[in-house]
Amino acid sequence: MFKPSRPNDSRPRIAVAGATGRVGSALIASLVSETLDLVALTRNPDAQPVPAGVSLAVLDFDVPSSLEDALRGADRLFLSHGTSSRQVANEIALIDAAVAAGVGQIVKLSAMGPPSRLHPMDWHMQIEAHLATLDIGYTVLRPSAFVDILARAGAQVAGDSWGGAAGNGMVNLIDTRDVADAARVALLDDAHPTAQRAYHLTGPRAVSMPEVAEEISRLLGRTVTYQQRSPKEQREKLLGSGLNEFVADLLLGLDQLFYHSALAETTSTVKELTGHAPRSVVDWLSENIPKFRK
Repeated sequence: MFKPSRPNDSRPRIAVAGATGRVGSALIASLVSETLDLVALTRNPDAQPVPAGVSLAVLDFDVPSSLEDALRGADRLFLSHGTSSRQVANEIALIDAAVAAGVGQIVKLSAMGPPSRLHPMDWHMQIEAHLATLDIGYTVLRPSAFVDILARAGAQVAGDSWGGAAGNGMVNLIDTRDVADAARVALLDDAHPTAQRAYHLTGPRAVSMPEVAEEISRLLGRTVTYQQRSPKEQREKLLGSGLNEFVADLLLGLDQLFYHSALAETTSTVKELTGHAPRSVVDWLSENIPKFRK
C-alpha cells in the first residue's frame, strides 16, 4: 500500500495514541532518542506538552476522517485509551483507521485478569476480540494493576483514614514505567512484524494491602493501618468522597479482584523483554513517600 512521503522515509514512523497518559508519556520519553519519526496522538493537545522533535496529531472520534489522517504514513501504532464508556468504540475505530491507513503493527495496552463483567476488563476483551479478526501484526500487553493506584491513598494515609475491601488478598502491582519499557521493545521489534502475540506483565511479587501499610509505616516512621471494610461500606466511602458511581464501582471492583487474589500472578515477562527486573512496590513507595506525609 502506498504511504505518503515523510521527512525521512528511511526512518520508521511510530504513532502513540494516549501520548499524554501515564504509560504513553513514559513511552514517548523513552523513544525520543531513537532514530525514528514519532507522532503523538491525543484528544487533548493542551493536557501535557510533548518533547521537542515529536509531532502532534489531534484525534476527534466524532470525526472519523481525523483518525485515518492522523495515522497516514505511520508504520506502527501504540494504542492506549483512558477508561471511559466510549473506550470500546474509540479503540476499535482507531484500530480500523490504522488498518485503512496501512499501519503494519499495533501494540495495544490491555489488562490482565480473568474473564469478567468488570469495567474495563470486559471492554479490553471486546477490543482484543476485534483485533484478532484483522490481518495485521499486533502485540497485546496485559499488565496487572498499576502501582500508581496507591497514590489515591496518599491523602487517606495522611489523614489516618486509608482502607478498603481488599482484605488480605494478594495483587502483583506493576510500575507504569515497566509497561512503557515493554511497549518500547514491542514497537522496535523488527524480527516479528506480522506476529500476533500477548504478554502478561507483572511486578516482581504479589503483596497485600496490609503489607503495603507495613512498608509505608517503615518509610514514614509511624504506624499506618489498612482499615478493612465490607464492599458496601467501601462503596459508601468512595461515593461520600465525591467520586461518581462509575469511578466508585471501578475502584470497588479492583478491590474485589485484590480480595480474591485474582491478580496475584507473577511472570518473568518484563525481565525477558526489557533485560531488567521489574520495579517493586517498595521502589515505588520509596520514590513517592512524600504523597503519604501529613
